Amino acid sequence: MKNLFLLLLLFPSLLVAQGRVDTIAVYSPSMKKNLKAAVSFPSSYADGTSRYPVVYLLHGGSGAFSDWHQKVTEKGIVNQMAEEHQVLIITPGVGPASYYYDSPLLDSVRYETYMIQELIPFIDKNYRTLAQKESRAITGLSMGGHGAITLATKHPSLFTAAGSMSGVMNIDTDLWKVGEEFRNLRKKGQIEMLGEINYKAPLFNPYTAVGLVDQLKNQEISLIIDCGVDDFLIETNRQMHSLLMEKKIDHEYIERPGAHTWNYWTEALPVQFFFLSKSLKR
Repeated sequence: MKNLFLLLLLFPSLLVAQGRVDTIAVYSPSMKKNLKAAVSFPSSYADGTSRYPVVYLLHGGSGAFSDWHQKVTEKGIVNQMAEEHQVLIITPGVGPASYYYDSPLLDSVRYETYMIQELIPFIDKNYRTLAQKESRAITGLSMGGHGAITLATKHPSLFTAAGSMSGVMNIDTDLWKVGEEFRNLRKKGQIEMLGEINYKAPLFNPYTAVGLVDQLKNQEISLIIDCGVDDFLIETNRQMHSLLMEKKIDHEYIERPGAHTWNYWTEALPVQFFFLSKSLKR
């Protein structure tokens, strides 16, 4: 705990509307650098010895660990979720277009290793968590939705539930409703991190969520996928939904009015936590 307290001194807590939020830094041996994260607590954590379920809440592309606290349209909503559902909420920070995977080409992109082998053990060691699959869930927005679904799919022994809000369910930018300049920029970045990529069914690239659907068969993971009908990623979400239906994999799928905005994600967050919380063992 000594090192943790030193980190808290170096990175003071975020100012939020209600509740305690610790800002910490976790050293990543795989990438040889410190990465910030925020930890939100229910008020009961300070007074007792009980252990708590944990929800990992992931940010989107070019985002930061503080986004869920500072960019939401309802300030303090993350702490509200921690209080209502009696969970710890971890909002980690990762690289701007890293998608929470390990690049086969770049040693500087090891975010799956960071999340699974470095961050989760750090949280379980330094906080009073229920360190078991049945008490751990993960969700996120956009790139973070991709991260949540892919990490849970590849590591089913760690997560009981996973969600996505406006998630990048397929990194094939031809399915994205975006301009050519942005599309080509993302394609270039993907090739630099992953090499040559196959985007076509049925052999989707394994670095994208739709390429992992078969792995979800017979796994005990509750899934919720939510995307606005005006979102530029809506077709990737519909594709994921279609594949899950085709494989007869249980999941909750939501489409509603809205676009790729913080207003949408702020409204989606309580729905995600209501769904995830039902699977968490206390």
